[in-house]
Amino acid sequence: MSILQSILLGLVQGVTEFLPVSSSGHLLITRTLLGVSSEPLLFEIVVHLATLIAVFIVLWKDIKSLLHHPFGRGMRYLVVATIPAVVLTLLFDDFIESTFGGRFLGLGFIFTGVLLTLAEKLGSRRAGRKFSKMTATDAGVMGMMQAIAILPGVSRSGSTIVGGLFRGLDRSLCARFSFLMSIPAILGSLVFKFKDLITIGSQSANLWPLLFGALAAAVSGYLAIRFMLKLISNKPLYGFAIYVAVLGAAVLVCQFTGFLFPAMF
Repeated sequence: MSILQSILLGLVQGVTEFLPVSSSGHLLITRTLLGVSSEPLLFEIVVHLATLIAVFIVLWKDIKSLLHHPFGRGMRYLVVATIPAVVLTLLFDDFIESTFGGRFLGLGFIFTGVLLTLAEKLGSRRAGRKFSKMTATDAGVMGMMQAIAILPGVSRSGSTIVGGLFRGLDRSLCARFSFLMSIPAILGSLVFKFKDLITIGSQSANLWPLLFGALAAAVSGYLAIRFMLKLISNKPLYGFAIYVAVLGAAVLVCQFTGFLFPAMF
């Protein structure tokens, strides 16, 4: 992998991890267009760690509060929200792995667009409840939406924010809690990647692509989080919904014509 390729992949990882557009789907498209069959496992680990650093920098006050109250409501809700994705991954690991070839990529993008549209049409009608009024059920719904977003093309941040909006939570709270949910989600994925790395054995890696890719992911992730927290407070998500729907339609056309992506069936 060249330095330019690593920077582009790092930028895509950082930006799309926190915008409601699906990082896994965009990475798959980017790799395909760049002619990179797959990212080196060590590179995946490094850029995921970089996006995790971005979350810690932006949400450090929230994270510090959670650490100071390890048995408080916030930490309990994070645990509740994490359980569905863990269970789904353990039960359907092989099927989930098979979807990363891109078979359902177009449908995943369109599904994300539908979710974002419905959330704005239906969820925004309810009064926005603040954290003091949040319940474990709210966290569970956001967790179930995160579990669905394991599939490529379905946005993790978008799905979790949608889950919160459907439950009538405050828009800013939906985004902040979604980004906090990304911490155990990213850490969990890193555990599986480290396990695979140990199984495969040591990999030869060029230091510079790793460093530039990580830097690109960290900076773009930081900017994406700040942008999303500011945007969601007073702007609807229709723009993102249109974008992923159009992108999904384009991917479906490619799949039906056999261009770039594998057919669904």
